[in-house]
Amino acid sequence: MKTYRFYGWETAGVKDASGRTPRDYYDILKDLWCADTCAPRMREDWSKENPTLGQCSITAFLVQDLYGGIVRGILRPGGNYHCFNEVEGCVFDLTSEQFGDEVLDYTDCPEQFREVHFAKEEKRQRYEFLKARLMEKIS
Repeated sequence: MKTYRFYGWETAGVKDASGRTPRDYYDILKDLWCADTCAPRMREDWSKENPTLGQCSITAFLVQDLYGGIVRGILRPGGNYHCFNEVEGCVFDLTSEQFGDEVLDYTDCPEQFREVHFAKEEKRQRYEFLKARLMEKIS
């Protein structure tokens, strides 16, 4: 079995309607994440070597579109939340490797809501752009 570096990859075996697992979507998204989908405040640090940087909320809500479940957030220094997914008891974070060797605490994290995150128009637009790229790739 191929190994991954994102949190929860070993148990991320849930499948969407087409039979794809989060590992499958990671493989697709790693080629779709780009500076244009990165959070503006992190954009100058984005690189192909760290493609998940600044991609968490738009990716987590896109994954929620595919699998349902809950988007949760880890409060980070500075007051922002790092978003990840919980689907049918399976917790995984497709964008965790942006933190390198830092170990995040995925326990007791509050639910996140797209209405709050997408109140920022630029974030909603980045989500729509990434979603359109993904749908084009998988259709």
